[in-house]
Amino acid sequence: MTLTINISPEKEAACLARAQGLSVEQWLTQLVEQAAPVAPVDTPDEGDRPLSAMFSEIWADMPDEVRAKLPSDGADQHDHYIYGTPKRAV
Repeated sequence: MTLTINISPEKEAACLARAQGLSVEQWLTQLVEQAAPVAPVDTPDEGDRPLSAMFSEIWADMPDEVRAKLPSDGADQHDHYIYGTPKRAV
């Protein structure tokens, strides 16, 4: 047997919170923290580096033969290379 009860989202949240022994505010805070955990703060040395320096470091380790195989239109046609959509006229 299936029983369906239509209640507002506010009442549903209150019931779920109460079942866990929490206030609605505590329950929602817990949900937000689980859904989007706080990222660790970068060290000052890492956070002060320009993004271009990080890319240069990554590219420095890439062999020339691999770099030569990368598409020259990757930025313009990223949907094609990521999702396989047809190339757009640029």
